Amino acid sequence: MRLVEGDLTTRARIRDAAVHLFGREGFAATTVRAVAALAGVSPALVVHHFESKDGLRLACDEYVVNQFLGRKDELANGDPSVAIQRWLADVDAYRPLIDYSARMLTSNSPAADELFDAILAGTSTMVDEQVAAGIMREPLDRSVTALFLTLYGVVPLVMHRQVARSLGMEQLSADGIRRSTMPILDLYTHGLYADDRFLVAAQEALARTSGPRSDKGENNPNQDPDPPHGARS
Repeated sequence: MRLVEGDLTTRARIRDAAVHLFGREGFAATTVRAVAALAGVSPALVVHHFESKDGLRLACDEYVVNQFLGRKDELANGDPSVAIQRWLADVDAYRPLIDYSARMLTSNSPAADELFDAILAGTSTMVDEQVAAGIMREPLDRSVTALFLTLYGVVPLVMHRQVARSLGMEQLSADGIRRSTMPILDLYTHGLYADDRFLVAAQEALARTSGPRSDKGENNPNQDPDPPHGARS
């Protein structure tokens, strides 16, 4: 994604400059004057097109969401990670979008909610389709499974720098794919634990603590561990 191209409108140049600076520096640290300088226009022209810095941010949010969701078939086919992978596969070209999305997804904004909800919906569809096809086993709770698969899917975007730093390479570079593909598929295919002892223990513990509070019995998990003196017979 090049910031300034000859065929871009003035409004688009300003928007792209803002995406670049908001993503790199953060919204609070970026001034209208800095955006104008990068776009090669006057601050007054920025205000003319977007009214304020808040208006500029809303335009940037809408643009980035549309860039991500523009390929509707990617989400409709149940693989929302495709868009993320497309961006990370060409980090240099998509760097402004990656940086901006990483900040946006962790912000309290309608655009962040729209983007996350769209990814979650696509992941939920994937889970339903793969369970029906016998590719994926039936999870204990499809909604929770889809949610955490979604969280894993956006981690390379939101924590791109940390992932690359820990691997010592870009995750979706040829070397990064070679190193990470088999461990990830092994985890999904075989799970993490050698047996089900933790699952069984958690199920038993949750069963003991479910239901209304009774406070009866020495072994009742809801029993007050330190009742007032004389409360026990």
